[in-house]
Amino acid sequence: MLRGLTVATRIEDAAARLEALGNPTRLAVFRLLVRAGGDGLAVGQLQKRLKIAGSTLSHHLRALITVDLVTQERRGTTLTCRANYKVMETLVSFLVDECCVDAACAPAEKVA
Repeated sequence: MLRGLTVATRIEDAAARLEALGNPTRLAVFRLLVRAGGDGLAVGQLQKRLKIAGSTLSHHLRALITVDLVTQERRGTTLTCRANYKVMETLVSFLVDECCVDAACAPAEKVA
């Protein structure tokens, strides 16, 4: 998702996603959804587990949806939320792709 974009765009996208995850409630929501797997969780289940008001949860979900970290699907009267694993993996890869590019990662050898 971030591949093929300019470095500036990739940095802006990553920063927006990290900013969304920088809120403790949003991070808790995202972690619950990651743990839930592909089935996701209904909004009511999230609300019950987090013990927060529906309007507060809605606010936090909107922030995660806006940066594509979470998707929602309505089935009848149930609104199911899922972590967007592809976007999550892209974000994590972006953070570590250039690890040690400008420095050696291996510990220096001892000179005898």
